[in-house]
Amino acid sequence: MKKSPLILIIDDNPNNVKLLEIILKKEGYSTMSALNGPDGRKLAEMHDPDLILLDIMMPNEDGFEACTRLLSAEKTAGIPVIFLSAADDVVSKVKGLTIGAVDYITKPFDRREVFARIRIHLRLKQAYNAVIEGQAAKLRQIGEAQNGILIKPEDLPNASFGVLYMPVLDAGGDFYSVFNIGDGIYGYFVADISGHDIGTSFVTSALNALLKQNANTIYTPVETMKMLNDVLRKILKNGQHITACYVYLNRLKSTLTVVSAGHPPVIYMKKNGKIELLQGKGDILGTFESAIFNPVTIKVSGGDRFFLYSDGIIEGFDGNKKTRSQGIKELSDACFDTRQISVKQAIAKIKTSFFPENTNPQDDIVLLGVEV
Repeated sequence: MKKSPLILIIDDNPNNVKLLEIILKKEGYSTMSALNGPDGRKLAEMHDPDLILLDIMMPNEDGFEACTRLLSAEKTAGIPVIFLSAADDVVSKVKGLTIGAVDYITKPFDRREVFARIRIHLRLKQAYNAVIEGQAAKLRQIGEAQNGILIKPEDLPNASFGVLYMPVLDAGGDFYSVFNIGDGIYGYFVADISGHDIGTSFVTSALNALLKQNANTIYTPVETMKMLNDVLRKILKNGQHITACYVYLNRLKSTLTVVSAGHPPVIYMKKNGKIELLQGKGDILGTFESAIFNPVTIKVSGGDRFFLYSDGIIEGFDGNKKTRSQGIKELSDACFDTRQISVKQAIAKIKTSFFPENTNPQDDIVLLGVEV
């Protein structure tokens, strides 16, 4: 059976409350009531009413303060508030509407006017919720499509990697890819796309396609990055840009090449635990006509590891902000502490350490760990 709208009445006069309850119930509405602001706010948090009828002149916490607190609290911010008050002066009306109430009805009121206005604002809320849900559904579809192009460790087991991917929105602004370039040769790519809107999903799809076309044995890693830059300059809009890091691992020659486009350094850890930061300097993607990249190439050995990541994991969150150097040191220490377990297990353990249960990062997160 369809649930009837729930209306919360907050008024310090029991007679007013009783009258409103009677006439609202006769129209098919469910009601609950409170005789003061604090109790009303508690009921609103617990039961999430569809609308609140709020008196202004109440002792201790008046209606203006109650409304302000309701609309500033996360659980009740979206509930429409209608003031029902004997104060009919313009100053009170303007103040009530300015602090966020959707309407203002003066006492004594005509019940027909009350019902008409209640219906209008319930319809507006219903329409607003439908729009939000529609947008959320589109984002979920985009997010599912985006996740569909992300390679999982089980999809490419010989690439020997583990990954943590935590987008803030369903369609994230960070991107990673792992791909087989040739026999014993693999590419690892992490990017951070400026902005976190729906448009980033287009850019991640474009990046994925460009890497498939241009990351191969015909082109050097630097040539691949230059091709990415040339194409991205034509499709990125309004100052949008990308920082990225491309690691080219040739297991047959035991060499690792890092090409960076304004991205944080790669954390490289030898099998004995010694850590080195590999900073291949280069221009960000999508901005400069002739981007310059200075790669770093080193010799590697079996059992060595390297970690690529986006800056969200090193910048801190929830008031725990840190400098970039502090964040890199903290992440490097976490990589060192997990050197005795598999790289997949290491990524999982670092996730638990950096993002305990119920922790919500404020930026997209990518952490890609690879064992040579």
